[in-house]
Amino acid sequence: MIIGLTIILLLVLVLPFTKPVEKNLEIFLFIMGVLSVFVSQVWSGDLIKEALVHPINITLAVLIAGLLFRWFQTPLEKGILGISKAMPYRLFIGLFVIILGLISSVITAIIAAIILVAVISVLQMDRKSEIRLVVLASFAIGLGAALTPIGEPLSTIVVSKLGEDFFYLIRLLGIYVIPGVIIFGILAAFATKPRQNELAAAVTDKKNETSGKSAKTSETESYGEIIFRSFKIYLFVMALTFLGAGFQPFIEKFLLDLSPLILYWINMLSAVLDNATLAAAEVSPAMQSETIRDLLLGLLISGGMLIPGNIPNIIAAGKLKITSLEYARFAFPIGLIFMVVCFIVILITG
Repeated sequence: MIIGLTIILLLVLVLPFTKPVEKNLEIFLFIMGVLSVFVSQVWSGDLIKEALVHPINITLAVLIAGLLFRWFQTPLEKGILGISKAMPYRLFIGLFVIILGLISSVITAIIAAIILVAVISVLQMDRKSEIRLVVLASFAIGLGAALTPIGEPLSTIVVSKLGEDFFYLIRLLGIYVIPGVIIFGILAAFATKPRQNELAAAVTDKKNETSGKSAKTSETESYGEIIFRSFKIYLFVMALTFLGAGFQPFIEKFLLDLSPLILYWINMLSAVLDNATLAAAEVSPAMQSETIRDLLLGLLISGGMLIPGNIPNIIAAGKLKITSLEYARFAFPIGLIFMVVCFIVILITG
């Protein structure tokens, strides 16, 4: 069983960077998830029910947001462009990422990711800046959403399992997460740049205003594209549910007795596995708060390193057609550097 799961894990880590799998990532992860469940022999009616039900809320949120964006595209685009032009570009990007990361703990990571996609779609940035903004904002959202039990599934499971109050995670992680969100906002401000034709666009807008024409908006999605993308999100989350359940025996056998500082690094598995599942398996009420802190920080940071690692990554990459390789080229080194820095901080602060 362990050999089979190890092979599946290696396939999940490597194959998404190949073109055939990259174009059919949801189907590939679904197949790997089903295989992992069979190898672990944890297949059950309850698991099937969970896999069918768990993605519904996320899928509905993506579908409704897609429809709303289509129906109100023009006024929304004008509003976002108006705000972005009312302040310096880098200040706008930095504040956008920081605010979005922090309020994701209240509006949920899903809604924050949908807002991220809407804003990026309107700004029409160059491809490199677009990918960088998605990555850095996804890191910020993944961190910020963990501050309350309503932000994301990981925080909900941890607070429920520990029997703690609503503000427990803010007290435990806030001193690390809030500066982290701010850092990602600052990085986003300097790692991205406006449209190369910003000046030309401004001149065109001015001419359009003079001639009474409306400014050009981005291409409108068809209903079919919106529905198909929502289905892909559904399949993606279902695949992660199966992967999490399939690797549960692997986690219990090899991870639970390790030092929390070692688990901090091993939790980089969160880049491809559901971090909520890992948290549910690792966190215990018998643990000291410092141990829980170390485990969660490892999960939260590494969740932004690859597309399957967190919901914001999945939603944004799916909508903006960012490939696994494009995402990982920028996200993995950024995440690794942040993991090292955070690890040093943990060692210093104890």
